[in-house]
Amino acid sequence: MRIILIGPPGAGKGTQCQKLVEHLRVPHLSTGEMLRAVVRSAAPDSLLAAQCMGQGLLVPDQIIVGMVTKRLEAQDCCKGCLLDGFPRTRLQAETLDDLLERRAMSVDGVIELFVPRDELVSRMLARKRADDDPMIFSKRIASFEAQTAPLLDYYRGQGKLASIDGLGSADAIFERIKQALKRFKRPPSGGRR
Repeated sequence: MRIILIGPPGAGKGTQCQKLVEHLRVPHLSTGEMLRAVVRSAAPDSLLAAQCMGQGLLVPDQIIVGMVTKRLEAQDCCKGCLLDGFPRTRLQAETLDDLLERRAMSVDGVIELFVPRDELVSRMLARKRADDDPMIFSKRIASFEAQTAPLLDYYRGQGKLASIDGLGSADAIFERIKQALKRFKRPPSGGRR
């Protein structure tokens, strides 16, 4: 299965991704981790990526799409993957669909973790991560909301979106996600892989 997990900063995507990777037995493609690796490297795009991330802005599509394309071509992704942090825009979603279609594949489903803004701020303050400066965090949430509405509409229009209540225990949220996954399962002999 090719599943996309979407949610604002602080929604608990990291926790749910760990559970999903074990459950689905597919690789976890985290653009956040990929970008942090690019920033640590001497890659040509590392400075621009670092500047965007430091200001809470989206990293340009050419950098993100290039990273994801390269990773999707890896052997371990041939049977599926869990995409986390990509796509973030409708253009990225359309690019991903084109990329997968050229390989006779498709996105099976999109899970949106919905968490109210006040809860996101509370979680951010509680986790005390180095990159959780309140001003930058607020910008990241605003950027996420502005970019994600058309993306959610895109996947809703394809019948691939499941919005999940992101409040409650990690286990309760995961149970809701597993129920949504049942909707995305393909029949064994049909559909694109």
